Amino acid sequence: MNIRTDILLRVYIAFGLIVLFAFAVLFKLFHLQVSEGKQWEAMADSLSTRYVHVEAVRGNIYSSDGSLLATSVPEYELRMDMMAGGIEKDAVFYEKVDSLAGKMSRFFGDKTEREYASILRGARKEKSRYLLIKRRVTHQELNVIKKFPIFNMGRYQGGLIAVQQNKRILPFKTLAARTIGYRNEHVQPVGLEGAYGDYINGESGRRLVQRIAGGIWIPVNKDIEIAPKDGADIISTIDINMQDVAQNALKKQLIKSDADHGCVLLMEVATGEIKAIANYTRTAEGEYKEKFNYAIAGNQDPGSTFKVASYMALLEDKKVDTNTLIETGTYKIPGHLIKDSHGSIGIVTVKKAFEESSNAAVAKLVNTAYKEEPSKFTDHLYEWHLNEKLGLQIPGEATPVIKNPKFRSWNKNMTLPQMAYGYEMQLTPLKMLSFYNAIANNGRYISPIFVKEIRRLGTSVELFRARVINDKICSDVTLSKMHEMLEGVITEGTGKGIIYNPLYKVAGKTGTAQVADGNKGYRAKRQYQASFCGYFPADNPKYSLIVVINDPKNGYYGALVAGPPFREIADKIYANDIEMYTPIQKRFVGNTRMPPSKAGYKQATQQVYKALGIKAFLASNSELINTVDTNNGIAVKEVKLDPESVPDVSGMGLKDAVYLLGSAGLRPLVKGSGKVIKQSVEPGSKLIKGYPITIELK
Repeated sequence: MNIRTDILLRVYIAFGLIVLFAFAVLFKLFHLQVSEGKQWEAMADSLSTRYVHVEAVRGNIYSSDGSLLATSVPEYELRMDMMAGGIEKDAVFYEKVDSLAGKMSRFFGDKTEREYASILRGARKEKSRYLLIKRRVTHQELNVIKKFPIFNMGRYQGGLIAVQQNKRILPFKTLAARTIGYRNEHVQPVGLEGAYGDYINGESGRRLVQRIAGGIWIPVNKDIEIAPKDGADIISTIDINMQDVAQNALKKQLIKSDADHGCVLLMEVATGEIKAIANYTRTAEGEYKEKFNYAIAGNQDPGSTFKVASYMALLEDKKVDTNTLIETGTYKIPGHLIKDSHGSIGIVTVKKAFEESSNAAVAKLVNTAYKEEPSKFTDHLYEWHLNEKLGLQIPGEATPVIKNPKFRSWNKNMTLPQMAYGYEMQLTPLKMLSFYNAIANNGRYISPIFVKEIRRLGTSVELFRARVINDKICSDVTLSKMHEMLEGVITEGTGKGIIYNPLYKVAGKTGTAQVADGNKGYRAKRQYQASFCGYFPADNPKYSLIVVINDPKNGYYGALVAGPPFREIADKIYANDIEMYTPIQKRFVGNTRMPPSKAGYKQATQQVYKALGIKAFLASNSELINTVDTNNGIAVKEVKLDPESVPDVSGMGLKDAVYLLGSAGLRPLVKGSGKVIKQSVEPGSKLIKGYPITIELK
């Protein structure tokens, strides 16, 4: 084989290899496109598109009177597609961009017109499809922004992209904030928001988004692929007016006492509904905030408020009676001398010893009666379930600690007599209140509730009622004696002159306890807890209430520190609840005319007349009325409203008159006080929005 043949052979071999390689490449391409095409296509799509969760609108939380405690409002993140269809041509964009920049500058007030124009022009050059304009924009602001130049061309033509997010707000700010709670990921749930998250949160939706240049993800379609399901509404037991009263009274007393923290709980006796709950911690001198729920999680020695349980056990076992005599002042036990803080009041009846809160007396009574068989005393406490959690609807309840002789820390000489006056145990304020509530509720011990209903789209989903813990905690005879003793505390004992109100009866017990300073014990630093727990009206109990003030610096006795806020709260609730009033005599001696009444809302007038026993002819279809005195009683005339005419407010009180005129669009100016005798613009005149109107009251 010559050289030429050898060269040709090598060329043929090389050519063959090239052809073979080309076939291999073609085969691989065919295999990728046909056999693995769908797999690679799906992978490519997954890198440029994906589904994201769309948050559902969370349900509302309402108070028992229908006030909105927590709600979600839409909040928007605004972005702009600089290459939208309507501004695709440069001429359209550059003609209007400066006007848009000016509007944004004046509306947002964070950048100059020139700065906004520079940002928009720069984004246009970069062909940005998702330029961030503004975060946390309200729905009302969005409606204004949609009318700006370019944006008023519409979503797809003007390029405005509004990404909705939901913001949780509390309309009443700090009122019941800790009870309402919050929901945060990776944080233990707090309050109703946490406990009922499964109902409130709803179900998230899904939306397809696409990744564009810069790693930004934008929605593919205008509409959400899978719409979220809104959350259900929670109807709480909280009464917003009572809550306001409780918080204000507590904070005022904490400041006055220079205390470290405190709490208030108000419960409806028959239903167990918590109508108000307040917890405050000192954050600076004279400043208090809600940081911890002491009412349900603050386990401490209850002190003298616990004496109701001690005396109840003694009476139930017939170890004593209310007229049994007992010595006060001091009681010596091995290793300790129990003293009464106010000194001895001599030998008195059991009832008087309770009313004056003698530690020495109750310690001696319990120790004498149960020393040989202490379990008989502690068995009562366990039968009353004082050692168990209440099983609340909100998280965070502390576990009670009630010792018995089997406890390793039980001291045969000291534990029993000290338990008698509220030491050697751990109970929360709500646990103590629930026990008093059982006494007020004729012995029926129920677990408190914070939520009474769940609604979805206005339809009831679930109703809640208080769980009965014990149908009858003791005999009617013992209950009757406890009622008498608790009332005696207010009329004859430690609550006299502080909590007593001649208009209605209160029953309850003061409490003063020295509390331990963490692991340092009682002797490291003298800290006290002042408390008052009771119910009202005592002759027909409707509400039970506890006030606890911890580490007060300006006095520490229960009556002096916890008594005033208890009285303030009870007085204000009583004043606003006609159902608790003693029936008024239906006669007006010496009067020839019926009591005058202001014009106003029919329902309110009707309620007052009914309470006074006055015959009123309220056959009126109008919501607003004016009263007319007749020989046969009170008649009314309708106050008719015309949306285009100035309303007649003659005879009305200031509140109703100003509300009515303001609602009509007028600007009321006020002179004097009493009820309206004259208005500067004649009733029935043509209504001009914003026009001033002067009303004279006398």
